[in-house]
Amino acid sequence: MAAGSAPGCALGALGLVCLFLKLDFISCFSQDIYGAMDGSVTFYVSESQPFTEIIWKKGKDKVAEWDQKSGLEVFQSFINRVHLDIVSGNLTITGLTKSDEDVYVIESPNVKKSSEFHLRVIAPPPTPSASCFLTDGGNITLTCSIQEDDTTVVDDADLIRYLWECPPTIQCHHGSILSEAYVSAESDLSQNVQCIVSNPLFRTSAPVSLSSCLPEDYTRHRYVLFAILPAVICGLLFLKCFLGRRSQRNSGT
Repeated sequence: MAAGSAPGCALGALGLVCLFLKLDFISCFSQDIYGAMDGSVTFYVSESQPFTEIIWKKGKDKVAEWDQKSGLEVFQSFINRVHLDIVSGNLTITGLTKSDEDVYVIESPNVKKSSEFHLRVIAPPPTPSASCFLTDGGNITLTCSIQEDDTTVVDDADLIRYLWECPPTIQCHHGSILSEAYVSAESDLSQNVQCIVSNPLFRTSAPVSLSSCLPEDYTRHRYVLFAILPAVICGLLFLKCFLGRRSQRNSGT
């Protein structure tokens, strides 16, 4: 009997929690916030009533505290770097550094919906190096790379994305590695392809000239082939006509 009632109790508790959520007794949300290194970021409170007291925390540590009686107090490294809007409850932090990364929470009896802000402080990725080479299969391989020992790469490696931008007349095929792409050697080699490295706030790029991807002898042989091919076709047509006339003469005799 006890074992059979356990699932029922669990469902009942779950239903009670859902009821509270619908009635807005319990409500919270979490969001990822990205701030630029040395820049500023603002945490916006979604809903609030006129405030009587506000506490902003980074993890378990206080960032700023305000109430109607004592006024505003800012703590530790945030002194001279924060602005608290006591009307909206929004908190702005300036002069961002990596040490500012953490979870920020507002605590106030006047906030209906509790909010968690996961702050990541990021810098522009380094300018990439782009290169290309001809493969045995007749394709051009494009490669894009950045300095892996750069501190911005080490700290924000999970946020870095690679992208290739190609002209409308060029078909770029991405490989299994996003930092690589493939182009046919028969494409319009007068065009440039852009290698782009980005994160949620910044993007840098480097161009690749497709004409530089082929060795000089390949280009020379390609032009020679284009010059010879019409001559070969004309020669075959002439030979066909000559043999046809000869066969007609032989049949006539």
